[in-house]
Amino acid sequence: MNKQELISAIAESTGLSKAETQKAVQGFMDTVAQSLAKGEVITLIGFGGFFAVQRSEKTVKNLRTGEKIVIPARKAVKFRTGKSLSDAVDGR
Repeated sequence: MNKQELISAIAESTGLSKAETQKAVQGFMDTVAQSLAKGEVITLIGFGGFFAVQRSEKTVKNLRTGEKIVIPARKAVKFRTGKSLSDAVDGR
């Protein structure tokens, strides 16, 4: 499911227009990105949580050339599912 399909599905299930739903979905995505950039954790009880982790710098080997490459430290986003979401996916 892509973003437009998600917007259509939410609009259908809520009775909102697609324009209103698109604003809400975009607002959600912007808020999550801004909050994670500040180091905040977003927890949606039963659904899951988004959080940022710091990845350390590491040295890896290019398998084609044998050259060592340094991958710089960076932040990455993780998502941990909540029980309700896990149960729904598992069919319980």
